[in-house]
Amino acid sequence: MTSNSAPRHHGRLELTWTDKDKTLLSIMDGRYDYTFVDPSDYRVSEVRLLHEVGRVEAPTPTEDAEGLPSPTYDNLLISGDAMHVLDALAKIPAYAEKYLGKVKLVYIDPPFNTGQAFTHYEDNIAHSVWLTLLRDRIRQIRPLLAEDGSVWVHLDHMESHRCRVVLDEEMGETNFVAEVAWQKADSPRNDTKLLSTSQDVILVYRKSEAWTPNRMPRLAASNTSRYQSRDGDPIPWRDGDATAGKAATNHPMVYAIQHPVTGGLMYPTPGRCWGKAQSWMLEQMLEYAPYELRDIGDETERARICGTTADKVKPGVPAIMLSVPLEKAAALAKTRYEAGRWPDIVMLDLNKERIQRKKHLEDNGRVPETLWLGKEVGGNLRGKNEIRDLFPDEHPFATPKPEALLARIIHIASRPGDIVLDCFAGSGTTAAVAHKMNRRWVTSELQADTVNRYTLPRLTKVVNGQDPGGVTTSTERISAVGDDEDGGGTLPAGMTPDEAHEFNRLLAKVVKAAGPEIDDTTIKALKTATKTKSVMTVNWHGGGGFTHLRVGESMFVEMEEMVLLADWATQGALAEAMCAQLSVPYKPEGIFAGRQGRVRYVVIDGMVGEGTVAAILDRLAQGEVVEVWATQIEDGASEALKAARRGSRLELIPDKVLDNYRRKSTHKSPFGTGRLATVPVVEVAGDGKAAASVS
Repeated sequence: MTSNSAPRHHGRLELTWTDKDKTLLSIMDGRYDYTFVDPSDYRVSEVRLLHEVGRVEAPTPTEDAEGLPSPTYDNLLISGDAMHVLDALAKIPAYAEKYLGKVKLVYIDPPFNTGQAFTHYEDNIAHSVWLTLLRDRIRQIRPLLAEDGSVWVHLDHMESHRCRVVLDEEMGETNFVAEVAWQKADSPRNDTKLLSTSQDVILVYRKSEAWTPNRMPRLAASNTSRYQSRDGDPIPWRDGDATAGKAATNHPMVYAIQHPVTGGLMYPTPGRCWGKAQSWMLEQMLEYAPYELRDIGDETERARICGTTADKVKPGVPAIMLSVPLEKAAALAKTRYEAGRWPDIVMLDLNKERIQRKKHLEDNGRVPETLWLGKEVGGNLRGKNEIRDLFPDEHPFATPKPEALLARIIHIASRPGDIVLDCFAGSGTTAAVAHKMNRRWVTSELQADTVNRYTLPRLTKVVNGQDPGGVTTSTERISAVGDDEDGGGTLPAGMTPDEAHEFNRLLAKVVKAAGPEIDDTTIKALKTATKTKSVMTVNWHGGGGFTHLRVGESMFVEMEEMVLLADWATQGALAEAMCAQLSVPYKPEGIFAGRQGRVRYVVIDGMVGEGTVAAILDRLAQGEVVEVWATQIEDGASEALKAARRGSRLELIPDKVLDNYRRKSTHKSPFGTGRLATVPVVEVAGDGKAAASVS
């Protein structure tokens, strides 16, 4: 019995937390320290400018890098809060043109994923801070993603369960792709009181169904042991099931195929059907002997296969039957079998009533899996060693990620030339690997000290070809049988180079334990037959470049509970800042700061009266309208502009700018509904500074 007072819930599952309707603001410049504010607060709504700090560039050493893709040059390292960085990329037209809807891969390993940034918060507030900050960044990231893009969020066990629900809300639960388990440690921590954690989690979400993962290279073991060419086929293959799927009650792909040697009838196994169209199956069987389609009235047997009764299966489905006497068909089938290069339908034993289908070794590799072992992509220890090699005099990060881990993510989720974004750069691993793999990249880091000590120097070394670690090189074990100089000999059938290497290692232990009981000639023969060597390939030689930017200061300051323009926001600087707020390309042309379609924009740091309005209109072409933003407005000026040129308007800085933020503070997720709370309008100063006048 249900109480009438029990709350009713409608719609999808949603995670709630304290101050979820607010957003977070970093209140300590260059530090992870936050306070909850209303989304209309100008400090989070303002679009900050990005200022160039420097440029790092190096030519491609073509003589060393022959055959490798060209390095990328159009990359960005940005110093500043990710909140401002992501807004700038999406809303400043010069950057939005390059990045809005065009980022292929976003990887974030938030510095707050273990909560170390929030140790001074109470537990319940810490969770709220963590979730709000992550939610806010995902909301900013999503518009930057290409339709075939994906987001990879790296987490530990502390928040992954809650994060999954938030990502479902923001990205759409149908866009969840996978939860990857990365083995970060290969041995337990004995000082752990409960269970020692060996893995991190990486949650993968796609922007839309347009996303598909790139395949991984096939394992050496699957290349040699599972795929062979027993019939002389130039492409190795293995025998696979000729049936597929689940047979429906009236499935048209459940029928008999007559064996060319025994004459028996072959059907799919119960509950299944043939895996290819009947026309294809007939074409394959015609390689062995003459066949035809013929109705043999086998509804009862087909019904048994489908798990139903004869009256419910599709009537008149023909069988693939021999069209010549069995003796002749058998002779033809044996001749075809002995000729080799069998068709894709194979009978490994001509006397058994069983057909199989060739599964060729494809070039497109294997499907990515969700368990990533440390021996394949490295663990935290390898990541620390890579940082230590780059910066021997510095203390490495607590949990740096190895380059091989990022290389796998970047390989699966992007291609050369695609854009990779990481808005929590840290030591710069994502950007470093993306650069070495010939991707374009954007990365940002809040803490200036981290940028100066790690991120900038590391990426500079990558461009200059001075970073020999990580994925710069790769090693491969190959056969050295029969040729001590170049390798290239053949190992025993079905044995991979790694298996041969392990065999030699174990053989040495056996020989040591057994002593003289094993014949030296036998030992030498075994070693010779399984000899391997390690070969190193250089994947990166330097080249390319990036621009170092920093997030600019706010165009506003607070003074005695009023919001005023900052001292730097004058004349041209004010015009550029205002164009950023309006998402208008800043392209000064005479009195105009920019234009969009038929709308012109004028920004004036000073008083605008009717005379100024008339001067502006004199410079306006027929059919154009104008938006004028000014720090001071005389009475009657706004009305005069509207009357003289319909559709034009005159607005006050900063009052109307702040009003715009409040109007835009409603966020509606494409996967949920809801309005963020707002606060009463803050009174702002309406007077400004003298500026260039329009004559």
